[in-house]
Amino acid sequence: MLEVHRTYQATIRNHSQVVESLDQHGWSASKLWNVANYHSRSVWEETGEIPDHEELKDELKTHPNYKGLHSQSSQRVLEELAEAFNSWYGSDDERDNPPGYRKENYYDDEGRRVHEEHPRSTVTWKQNGIRHDTKNNRVRLSKGANHKEHPRAREYILVEYETRPGVTVENLQQVRAVYDQSKERWELHLVCKDEIETPDAPGNETAGIDLGISNFAAVAYSTEDADLYPGNRLKQDGYYFPKEIANCDDSSGDRATRLHHKWSERRTHLFHSLAKHIVEKCIERGVGRINIGDLEGVRENENGNSKNWGKHGNLDLHGWAFDRFTSILEYKAKVKGIEVVEVSERDTSKTCCVCGREDESQRVERGLYVCEDCDAAYNADVNGAENIRL
Repeated sequence: MLEVHRTYQATIRNHSQVVESLDQHGWSASKLWNVANYHSRSVWEETGEIPDHEELKDELKTHPNYKGLHSQSSQRVLEELAEAFNSWYGSDDERDNPPGYRKENYYDDEGRRVHEEHPRSTVTWKQNGIRHDTKNNRVRLSKGANHKEHPRAREYILVEYETRPGVTVENLQQVRAVYDQSKERWELHLVCKDEIETPDAPGNETAGIDLGISNFAAVAYSTEDADLYPGNRLKQDGYYFPKEIANCDDSSGDRATRLHHKWSERRTHLFHSLAKHIVEKCIERGVGRINIGDLEGVRENENGNSKNWGKHGNLDLHGWAFDRFTSILEYKAKVKGIEVVEVSERDTSKTCCVCGREDESQRVERGLYVCEDCDAAYNADVNGAENIRL
């Protein structure tokens, strides 16, 4: 049996009845994030180390804002913050900043702060905070103690949901309440555990995938066929959205948040569509294994320093979410019985896939690879994909 987790997006049928409670919890999540963020920055300045989520929990579990959410929901906020700090600390891009505060300040004419507002952060309920009514498509979400009439009372938010036709929500593991800025309403993301029979592989053939920027993916098959998937849309988005976000007055304000959300949604949709199409093509060709280039360290040069490819090149390189795409492809392939293996890309771009001659000069111009020994001529990315496949 193969265990998979599926996330279903659901609309809230009784939105007018639950919006106030969801707003309160979304604001509470932002306030806890800010408290934990301040604490993390203070520890960082004093010790040079970033506290992990366990340290944050031990330090903040008695803080009043911790009780604004169910205990597991508060823990998830701290986990997300710790993950964000670790991602920033491990980044090789000097333009990256540590996680910001989730609030917007308002000032009077003399520059004094007179008001602050918090965005509605995503709130995650884990199993202990959920009761699922499968017959009536309802979930009971435990309230934080600060939002109960009595801290020990058993109070909850009863949310009626509706998914797309054909979806059965079973084995519910998590519920995420997500505020859609463009629609100005909440929605639910329902995370379910599913066990499926491990399918047989479609065949014994192997495909190779070379990930890149101009062509996001080149796929080579043992049938001597190949597919190219241009990266134009990703590049265009990678130029447009950072520029628009930089023009926002407040980097954590509503407009910047909407732009980040839209950019993320567009990229995720593209990755899912692309991965699905590649897996379908592999099934048609009897592929049981996909070799994909292991791009760990692609952003560093041989000295371990961040590569500098110029203004636009850096936007492409550092926004290159190959790890995210590889994870999506691996998941979609696994449920179809196809194994995904990351293999080294070393010398694949300068080696002829026909005769094996290795020479960087054989890539005579961008996009074209010509071998001086055997006269083979290939799209350069396809040549790399074929070497990864072999």
